Amino acid sequence: MNKFWSARARALTPYVPGEQPKDRKFIKLNTNENPYPPSPLALAAIREAACDTLRLYPDPECTSLREVLGATYGLKPAQIFVGNGSDEVLALCFQAFFDPERTILFPDITYSFYPVFADLYGLSYREVPLDENFAVPLEPFLEENGGIVIANPNAPTGRELSLYGIRAVLEANPDAVVVVDEAYVDFGARSAVELIDRYPNLVVVQTMSKSRSLAGLRVGFAMGHEDLIAALNCVKNSFNSNTLDRLALAGAEGALRDRDYLRATSMKISNTREYAAAHLKQMGFLVTDSAANFLFVSHPDVPAKTLLDGLRQRGILVRWWDKPRIRNYLRITVGTDEEMKALCDAMAKLVEEYGHG
Repeated sequence: MNKFWSARARALTPYVPGEQPKDRKFIKLNTNENPYPPSPLALAAIREAACDTLRLYPDPECTSLREVLGATYGLKPAQIFVGNGSDEVLALCFQAFFDPERTILFPDITYSFYPVFADLYGLSYREVPLDENFAVPLEPFLEENGGIVIANPNAPTGRELSLYGIRAVLEANPDAVVVVDEAYVDFGARSAVELIDRYPNLVVVQTMSKSRSLAGLRVGFAMGHEDLIAALNCVKNSFNSNTLDRLALAGAEGALRDRDYLRATSMKISNTREYAAAHLKQMGFLVTDSAANFLFVSHPDVPAKTLLDGLRQRGILVRWWDKPRIRNYLRITVGTDEEMKALCDAMAKLVEEYGHG
């Protein structure tokens, strides 16, 4: 350990992102990237923005993008914050809304960046166990707490918490901020955005990376009461006065203007998800009900690590965590129909080879 590291840095266990291979070509079903290209309008906007104005700083307030987001979601620009990907936005939420002396809550099986953020900022937290079906139990989130973070749909399970459940959590916690992370909402879940004007303690975080195929641009945004958005701006402007670059701003606006493309590609992915889930179930896999662009699967006879390694040998990457409760599960990004057929064919061979049924 480097002797010049701070005590906090030495104590951290950083987030580990999904593999981005450089040595060979894989079918990449491990990082929940969209298998389809960005909207033609987004690409055209990026090309137009790649001009001599790149010598100038971008708009630090992202005014035009926030106006387009407001028109898209029925909100005022003052109710919207824009950041460099939803990870940055979530990190700012942890700084802006949570205090060390009050324990925050999030599920025990969820986006693994949440405990990393909490440790980084010295926050106390409690991981609430999901039930045996990986559903979010409401009761623990109705108790006294210092804030709540819920991924909806959940990552990595894909399970959706109903809007009724979100509303119950909000009403039980009028003095705490509830952050709903909706990175995957466009693939079949119902957004909590419609609750923003009724609940001043609600922050909804979304991203352009998944449904709008812009993971390479890093654009995320938060929506909520104007006072909450002001807190995010206060924290952000305390360490970085700049914001998204000009190409990201342009591409995000272009993608938002192409609603037909969003609907078409999201529906295509949802249909492929259901096709793949049905085929995996026929092979004996347990498949959670997913409202996201991935499947969470387990086989009763073949360990997940065996499947992970076997798929990799066949040129297919999926995601696995060596963690209690989910050690025998794989998260599989929904790819194209052709990619998912290759995945199902490989799974069938692995089950035949290693299964005991």
